[in-house]
Amino acid sequence: MYAAIFANAAIAVAKFIVAGISGSSAILSEGIHSTVDTFNECLLLLGIRRGHQSPDRSHPFGHGKELYFWSLMVAVLLFGLGGGMAIYEGVTHLLHPQPAEHLLWMYVVLGIAALFEGYSFHVAFRALGAQDDHGHPSAWWRRIRRSKDPAVFSVFVEDFAALTGILFALVGISLGAALHNPYFDGAASLLIGVTLTGAALILAHETRNLLVGESARPEIVSSIRKLVENDAAVCTSDVPLTMQLGPEQILVNVDLYMRPGLSGPEQIAALERIECRIRERHPQAQQISLHMRRAPT
Repeated sequence: MYAAIFANAAIAVAKFIVAGISGSSAILSEGIHSTVDTFNECLLLLGIRRGHQSPDRSHPFGHGKELYFWSLMVAVLLFGLGGGMAIYEGVTHLLHPQPAEHLLWMYVVLGIAALFEGYSFHVAFRALGAQDDHGHPSAWWRRIRRSKDPAVFSVFVEDFAALTGILFALVGISLGAALHNPYFDGAASLLIGVTLTGAALILAHETRNLLVGESARPEIVSSIRKLVENDAAVCTSDVPLTMQLGPEQILVNVDLYMRPGLSGPEQIAALERIECRIRERHPQAQQISLHMRRAPT
């Protein structure tokens, strides 16, 4: 991630330099975007580090949700600075248009940015597991919804927005140069701002769900219930109550009904056995509470 931060910072500086000598609104918006991405990656890194802190008296379930909080800050930053400033720059350029110059330098900096962003998107794409869905966009969305790791889906969404923004910038400056119409440049900046705003809203929605206590994935909940009910000492159980405490941390609470006639030591042994099976199958279940209830009549 450190390499990505430095690469984004260098690209941002290059974009600002080229925007200064060319007067392109789209390139300036892209520079703002790269700057925001740099800060966003720093915030995600901070969230990852703070989330790995050990549980303490004030936080008995750990600090895993630190990453969710800082990911929400990423969405706010992307919305306010990235999207807002790009839209403002686009409107300003449409009101006071000026032709862009030094077209070659704009193509060079956008080409380099596309290479870096494309590689980062490829890595995030594989980490999200989207390649298993044969590239179908609706499947990407399902993967984002199912992911519990903002460090993965935030980078995926941001890189997708970055590549889309680069495409808008290329089309805008090319049409502006070919048709001698500076309004295309401003329109490209507006589209970049709208893209960033949309990405920010997606990230805010997904992170909010995790921050307020989203459940573990349905297949994990179902698996835990089967593990409980497959034990010989258990009659049945209620649907496990789970909460995502971090990307790889789950709180599990299960009400189960023991078979009648079991002695106290047998019941304790059964609870320990079930807990071991859950931890073995789902290592992310770091906090497990099993509650015995009177068997239904």
